Amino acid sequence: MKRFSFVLVSLLVLSSMLLSACQPAKTKVRVATNAEFAPFEYVDEKTKEITGFDIELIKAVAEKANLDIEIVNTGFDAMLAGLSQCQYDAAIAAITVTEERKAAMLFSDPYINAGQIVVVKKDSAIKSKDDLGGKVVGAQIGTTGAEEGKKIANVQLKEYDTYEFAMLDLINGQIDAVIVDYPTALGFVAKNMDKIMVVGQVFTDESYAIAVCNKKSDLQTKLNEAIKALKADGSIDKLQQKWLAGN
Repeated sequence: MKRFSFVLVSLLVLSSMLLSACQPAKTKVRVATNAEFAPFEYVDEKTKEITGFDIELIKAVAEKANLDIEIVNTGFDAMLAGLSQCQYDAAIAAITVTEERKAAMLFSDPYINAGQIVVVKKDSAIKSKDDLGGKVVGAQIGTTGAEEGKKIANVQLKEYDTYEFAMLDLINGQIDAVIVDYPTALGFVAKNMDKIMVVGQVFTDESYAIAVCNKKSDLQTKLNEAIKALKADGSIDKLQQKWLAGN
C-alpha cells in the first residue's frame, strides 16, 4: 500500500513537471506608465500600489498574451522619450494616438475612444471651448490637451507636469479652465463634483492605445490579439463600467 502511494505521488509529480515543461515561457516586457491620470493610472494612497483602468487592462492583456510585465512609473514626457528610444518595450498611460507619435513608435489597436473636453469651476461663465479666448487655460505638458490649447486664439496656455497640479490650480482659482482627455476629466470631476465640471462637447476625435517600441512589431501583434479577445469576451466593457461609468 505504501509502495502504491509512493508510485502514485511520483506519477503526479512527474505529470506536473511535464505539464509545466509544455507551457511556453512568458515573454518579459517592460511597460512604462505615468501614474498621474486617475482613473486610468494613479497611486492608491492606502496601498501605495499603482492602479486604475489602464493598469488592470495591461495586466489582463499580459495574461492573454502570456507576457511577464514589469510596470515602471515615470513622467509622461520621459515615458514617451524612453519608448521612442526603446528603453521600454511598451507604454500605457491614456496615450492618444497621433501622427507625430506614430513616427516614433508603434501602437496597438485602440482600446477606448477619447477626445478633448474643457473642465471649469462650478461657478464659471465658460460654457465651451469657444469661450476660452482671453482666458488662462491649463494642460499637462506633452499631451494633446496642451497641443489643442495652443491652437485656440488668444489663450494663455499654462502647462503643468501633471493634471493633478492643473486641476488644483483650477479649483483654487489660479486658472480659468483645463483642457484634458474626456475620460480623464471624468475621473477628476468624480472626485470633486462640488467644485468642478465639464462643459461643452468633446471637440477632438481621438483614441487611446498601447504604445510599443518601434522594433517590437511582434509584441504589437500579441497586444492586438489580446485586446481583440478582451473586447470580444466583454472584459474591456467591464473595466469601463468599473472605472468610468457614472462618473
